[in-house]
Amino acid sequence: MYSIVDIETTGHSNRITEISIFVFDGEKVIDEYTTLVNPECVIPPFITNLTGITNAMVGNAPKFYEIAKKVAEITKDTIFVAHNVNFDYNIIHKEFKDLGFDFKRKKLCTVRLSRKLIPGLKSYSLGALCTSQNIIIKDRHRAKGDAEATTILFEKLLILDEDQIVFNSFLNPSSRQSTLPPLLPKEIIGNLSIKTGVYYFKNSKDEIIYVGKANNIKQRVLSHFYDKAKKEVTMCLETSNITFVETGSELVALLMESSEIKKIYPKFNRSQRRASESIGLFNYEDRDGVVHLAYNRLKLIAKPLMKFYNETECRNFLEKLCEEFELCPKYCHLQSNVSSCFHYQIKQCKGICRNEEDVITYNQRVQQAINSVKFNTENFVIKETGRTNKEHSIVLVLNGIYKGFGYISKSKETTVNDYFDNITTQKDNNDVKRILNSYLKNNIETIEKLDDYIYELNSFS
Repeated sequence: MYSIVDIETTGHSNRITEISIFVFDGEKVIDEYTTLVNPECVIPPFITNLTGITNAMVGNAPKFYEIAKKVAEITKDTIFVAHNVNFDYNIIHKEFKDLGFDFKRKKLCTVRLSRKLIPGLKSYSLGALCTSQNIIIKDRHRAKGDAEATTILFEKLLILDEDQIVFNSFLNPSSRQSTLPPLLPKEIIGNLSIKTGVYYFKNSKDEIIYVGKANNIKQRVLSHFYDKAKKEVTMCLETSNITFVETGSELVALLMESSEIKKIYPKFNRSQRRASESIGLFNYEDRDGVVHLAYNRLKLIAKPLMKFYNETECRNFLEKLCEEFELCPKYCHLQSNVSSCFHYQIKQCKGICRNEEDVITYNQRVQQAINSVKFNTENFVIKETGRTNKEHSIVLVLNGIYKGFGYISKSKETTVNDYFDNITTQKDNNDVKRILNSYLKNNIETIEKLDDYIYELNSFS
């Protein structure tokens, strides 16, 4: 007996807005249950555009705890079937867990079954499969329409697997094949490195759709397959190949990952895809001798302390500096047109804006904040673990600017010229500064200052 399930959710928060269950005995549907569900949160507009389910529609719908008993009863003693089964199953499992109950069912995935029984398709999305099998989806992206189409597809798959060999292999608890993306040959996983490096997920067109870094590449890649977030599931379904580069050093892996994301713009990397900064942080002293932290467009700042992609990012960073060093928001240009800042009232400002703190003491904390975002020395090289025991990985900073990373032999006498000749030149940006500042706080022993070398820094500019 099979319960073929489809749910619609709110998207990011993954609360259920609709559920449909068809109970199938292998030949015919013997029961069906469909209902809207009040997710107890707002449905984002883009989800409404996709599914047609509005906040008004679910306003008087039952909450999940009100239908939980029905869901448990109708799926009892059945095999839980869905298209991308782990997505639907894990969301329902979490709903039950939040209620204090355990929801356990055997699972089958029509994506992975289709990959085995209908090989050679470019896409195994529900829409593409239904088109290839002449199945009409009456109401796409609604739970009942998709569940009904999945039921018809499942019946076809049962017929194709006449001896039930494929079905039984997926139901076998010892079989791990069902956890792999359907387009990805399992030998790709077997060939992955267990060392530190950067890995690339590619689709069937050989386009890079995701770049990541890991201390153990194979282990990290496998973790994507077990992550049931919708983004991860979607990404893995598109993945048909995975390549990698060993870096030796985790720091180099972080820097390479950041650089690759900005060059390639993979569709599933979001946090570092922004290409150019537009806002700069700077400091100046006013007539009363108080040092201000402020921000403006980059082209208007000669030497910014830091660069940001937008004003919001800069303000968020400034707010953290204010909190950490007890600075005044008025003199950090976070509160304008005020005689004294609001933070004084909640004891997060020591009163410089009310003349209750002397300027020298306040400026000392401002300088500490400035120092926290600058390198302690302007010219240095970081020597880290290489790809082999005969080399170092290196990261070069000159005039306070990140120049790039590379590798150099341990046995060779090195000069600044050697370091520069052996790096892959990279762009300096705020993400790099964040990575390096975080690293330098805990790894002083790997830093070699270059100020004692005699060389012309301008030749490297």
